[in-house]
Amino acid sequence: MKQLDISDLYERSNNDIVSGLGERFRDYRIALRLTQKDVAEQSGVSVMTVVRFEKGEGGSIRLDTFVSLLRAVQKLDGIAEAIPEIHVSLYEERKSRQRQKKRVRRKEGER
Repeated sequence: MKQLDISDLYERSNNDIVSGLGERFRDYRIALRLTQKDVAEQSGVSVMTVVRFEKGEGGSIRLDTFVSLLRAVQKLDGIAEAIPEIHVSLYEERKSRQRQKKRVRRKEGER
């Protein structure tokens, strides 16, 4: 079983990551006592799509299919963290304020 460890995700291949997601998905489906057919019906995909995803062969499923599968096992809560909202850093805010308040120096002899 390929476990997904956040510390080494960037060292894994895309196929390894998809395979790990499929295994986690299967674990959630089983914990919810859902059959692959139940999930297929709830998500509007074929049973074979569910089977392939759980086997780690879901590398080419559409994003909306993936979201539908997550919805079926009640795991949409973390989807927003896949691409979290970007916040301006304090450093960037400070630089922006400094540009707005840029002082104008007088030349020598000016008053």
